[in-house]
Amino acid sequence: MKALQITDTKKLEVIELSTPQPAAGEVLLRINYVGFCGSDLNTFRGRNALALKPVIPGHEISATVEAVGEGVPATITAGQVVTVDPYTACGNCPSCRRRRFNACQHNETLGVQRHGAMREFICVPWQKVISAEGLAPQDVALIEPMSVGFHAVDRGQVTDSDTVLVIGCGMIGVGAIVRASLRGATVIAMDLDDEKLALARKLGASATVNSGKDDVHARLQELTNGAGPDVVIEAVGTAVTYATAVNEVAFTGRIVCIGYAPTDVTLATKFFVQKELDIRGSRNALPDDFRAVIRYLRRGECPTKELISGVVVPEAAAQAMADWDAAPGKVFRILVKF
Repeated sequence: MKALQITDTKKLEVIELSTPQPAAGEVLLRINYVGFCGSDLNTFRGRNALALKPVIPGHEISATVEAVGEGVPATITAGQVVTVDPYTACGNCPSCRRRRFNACQHNETLGVQRHGAMREFICVPWQKVISAEGLAPQDVALIEPMSVGFHAVDRGQVTDSDTVLVIGCGMIGVGAIVRASLRGATVIAMDLDDEKLALARKLGASATVNSGKDDVHARLQELTNGAGPDVVIEAVGTAVTYATAVNEVAFTGRIVCIGYAPTDVTLATKFFVQKELDIRGSRNALPDDFRAVIRYLRRGECPTKELISGVVVPEAAAQAMADWDAAPGKVFRILVKF
């Protein structure tokens, strides 16, 4: 079978592998589409210290059940359209004991710490299979990245009385905008790209800030009647955006951090105390977040075609990744069609 592998820095190749067979408790999936995410781009650039070298990328999965092994529940049958929870959980670390399996201390994500789904077939434990019946196969590949944004909103305990600032309108930020809006919050979207900000409005943002053009502080003060946003979701991962989150959040507000900054960040820690802030990390997503995204997509209100920047076959994936590397700000998701 055909597969994609990042073999070295800025080298993505098509390779051949044997087609796997499901062992007891496993499901054989025929891959329809897999999305390239930011971690795949960093692996391609040689900047992902967590990734195997070489590695088969891919954890944003749209698949069809091909066959099941012995002991798989009867609810999973051939022909079902599914996605996959791509994270592992040891069951014993502090996170797992608190049932926050998404933040397992020993997590291994498909396509990062273990080989991923950029291949024609993959076997996974049946417990990791999540039904996505009723969705178009391309849309199924958007579930995982949107679920990360959904989880961040949950971490922020967002309610309908909150004003939420989402910094960064990539796919994960899009997920945060959608879920905060679904919860009735007033959502402000911030990005450098006007096209992304226009899409953010379609997805539920009531106001936008272009941080490359606007006076960010003045604009946020205007939009919040001088109070600042109650919740800030940082979905970029730069020194500037982390500082913005701390500086602009309201007193006694909540900051949810998703983005990985490539370098250490210096922050005005006086605001931690003066504002009595809650600063929370948000990692990956839980199965309930996946299911919440699926329920949302089934409503048919999401402009999913605008979230898919391109669809390529495996042989064209290397050029697509190189193009993304050259202009990262213009891409939501590139899907590889198997």
